[in-house]
Amino acid sequence: MKNKNSRTSFRLVLSGYYGFRNSGDEAVLKSILTALKAEANNAGVEVVPIVLSSDPEWTAKQYGVESVHRMKLGEIRRALKNSDGLISGGGSLLQDATGLGSIPYYLGIMAIARWCGKPTFVYAQGIGPVNRKIMQPFIARAFKRAGYVSVRDEESATLLRRFGVPPASIDVVPDPVMGLPAGDGAGETASHAIVGSQEVESPPVVGVSVRFWRSDRTDLDRVAAALEALAGRHRVRLRFLPFYRGADEDASRYVMERLAGAGASAELAPAHDDPQQMLREVGRCALLIGMRLHSLIYAANQNVPLMGLSYDPKIDQFLQRIGQRAIGTTDSLDPDIMALQAADILRDPGQWHQESDAAIQRLKLEAAKPAQQIVSYIRT
Repeated sequence: MKNKNSRTSFRLVLSGYYGFRNSGDEAVLKSILTALKAEANNAGVEVVPIVLSSDPEWTAKQYGVESVHRMKLGEIRRALKNSDGLISGGGSLLQDATGLGSIPYYLGIMAIARWCGKPTFVYAQGIGPVNRKIMQPFIARAFKRAGYVSVRDEESATLLRRFGVPPASIDVVPDPVMGLPAGDGAGETASHAIVGSQEVESPPVVGVSVRFWRSDRTDLDRVAAALEALAGRHRVRLRFLPFYRGADEDASRYVMERLAGAGASAELAPAHDDPQQMLREVGRCALLIGMRLHSLIYAANQNVPLMGLSYDPKIDQFLQRIGQRAIGTTDSLDPDIMALQAADILRDPGQWHQESDAAIQRLKLEAAKPAQQIVSYIRT
């Protein structure tokens, strides 16, 4: 029997919010798969991923990986018993803001891995909020027993330290999507059009990512007012980018209906299944105005100037890492100030790049660290 050091192939189970066709979470998965493959190639080994998914057939076809259903415990146990470890993440998995089941589910998967005698790895997770204090010691216990722990912001690390996780065992790394390549066709833009025999400059594309948050929709009403004001200040082409199939498309249509007759050119992009297609969509924008965290991360990945509207601390945490602040929140947004700042960026993006480009480049370089650490661990 070969010892571990002489092996060339390792099986890793990936646990996250996968298979729901949410562009942000699918981009996280694609980024992790890409980083693991690159680091395995560098190390001269192969990593075989097995993804826990709500739609295993779709996930297997989309990414060319093995996949089992995330809710079928028998299949999960078999996958873990035949693996070399579990990766939990990335994304905001251990939080109870969107429901009470997430924390027990993801900790439960980590517990099954340990029962099977397999190491666990936490990959660039965003931790919290954890409103139920009863869950805090369970999180701390799981993370203390992990072979490697990384989180995507300092606030998550602070929370884990407060729970009792040793500070030295926590790596603060960028969101994995910062390291995702856009692939073919990145950055293609059409800046000019032919009218008659004359070439005229096309209006810059402003990407817009919105989601439903407030039940009274006043947050989206203010976004519509800001976009209308922007169109009055600067000729633009608004392209709405749905990061969550269905819900974000509906939220985009809600805002677009309020722009009807405002003289603003607005269109709805497809809800792409392939994260790299949406990454390329963002790369064609001159400016991205976003509510979704991953819309902002996609823009940073593509060095596209961005403006974030915050509904959750994770938005503010990411913006802070690239030297920016939210233009407003879902509770408070001045449409005129947003329109003025957006128009200023469109006229002269140099100041924005001066403030953020160095930090963005640093995050891109650091995004591969969890994959490097995990591949190193499983080979030893």
